[in-house]
Order: sequence, then C-alpha cells, then structure tokens
Amino acid sequence: MKPLRIDILTLFPQLVRAVLDESIPRIAREKGAVEYHLANFRDFAKGVHQSVDDRPYGGGAGMVLKPEPVFACVRHVLAQDTRPAHLVLLTPQGRRFDQQAAIELSGKQRLLMLCGRYEGFDERIRQGFAWDEISIGDYVLSGGELAALVITDAVVRLLPGVLGEDGSAEEDSFNLGPHGRLLEYPQYTRPVEFEGMKVPEVLQSGNHALIAKWREEQARKRTKERRPDLL
Repeated sequence: MKPLRIDILTLFPQLVRAVLDESIPRIAREKGAVEYHLANFRDFAKGVHQSVDDRPYGGGAGMVLKPEPVFACVRHVLAQDTRPAHLVLLTPQGRRFDQQAAIELSGKQRLLMLCGRYEGFDERIRQGFAWDEISIGDYVLSGGELAALVITDAVVRLLPGVLGEDGSAEEDSFNLGPHGRLLEYPQYTRPVEFEGMKVPEVLQSGNHALIAKWREEQARKRTKERRPDLL
C-alpha cells in the first residue's frame, strides 16, 4: 500500500518544512506512512517580480491572491501523481475541522492543501477546483500554513503504525473510541505522591476492570464539566 501523499502549496515552504521535520510528522514519514511534497506557487508567477497578488476590484484594504499562479501550480502538482487528490482550501469560511474530519482525511490516498495569504483568494480559485474548504477555528491567521500543519499533524498520527502503541490514538480526547466522543481521562505517572498530591489508588490496584471503569467515569465527568456539548 502506498503512503498517504500530502502536497502543501505555500509561499513559505521553509516554514512548513521546519515543522514536518520534527516529532510525529517526521516519524510518520520515516515509517513510510506518509510522504510530503511542498510547492511554492510564486514559482509559477510571471513577470520580473513574480507577483502573486494584486489590489481587489471594487476597492478595499489589502491584496488578493491572483488566480494565474495558483491555477498553474495546482495543475502542475496534480499531474505529478495518478492517485486521486482530495483538495483542501484552508479558509476561515470553511467547515470546522475536528477529530472526525481528521479521521475522514486520514483515509484518503492523497491530500493537496492550498495555503492562502493576504486578504484572501480571487473567487475564481474557489470556483476552478472541487475544494473541500476547511477552517481550524473562528479566528484569523496570517496565512494557511499553520492550519495546514495542524491538519497534517492530526491526520498522520492516525495512520497505521505511526504511534508507538496500539490504541494510543483511539484513546485521545475527541476520538470515537471505546468511551465515545469524550475528553481524555486524567493520566498519572511516577512518583505516587508529589507535593501532597497522590495517584488515585484504583490506578495502583492492578485491577484492569476497575481501572477501565474509573477511566470512563472520569472521562464522562471531565467532559460534562468542560465540554458538555460533546455529550
């Protein structure tokens, strides 16, 4: 089975590469679960200055990304692999990214993510391709690079064999695992007591049935207190 191919189209490939070369994204690549390809759509802009943006028609503040270099870049990258690509446009106008979306995207053969900058995209960029428009939250970033990295990290850790222990991804907060869509239960490690705070006795008991029951109760309690909308 081929690894998941992730193409990220950005004006700042070095920013993206710095994160992909660390932690779980790097491990996923080294294990052969994913391959990353970065493309700078400025390389497809014409003219001496290779301008990728221009003033908006009708007036207004800021600059808008031009369609020509983006179209050329997307088409060039798509032609590099015969696998069907799921196209992701990173925009605050898109559907909200969550764990279920990460699970959905982790099942694709190929993801192509376009990172915007400035005041947004020429609308014809939206119209020209079958984008899945995604937002990582109701706030404004300087560009789509951080959003692309958030999605990449959330997706690649779900790929088979990436995490060290079976089940570790399934037990994360928000996953649809054995406890349903709940926040993760409290975790403890050594020492047993630290500054007067102790590890619950049930976790020291060795009784796996009681531990599983305690964890589910704690997950439900924490979710009810902090994120009742998930219940």
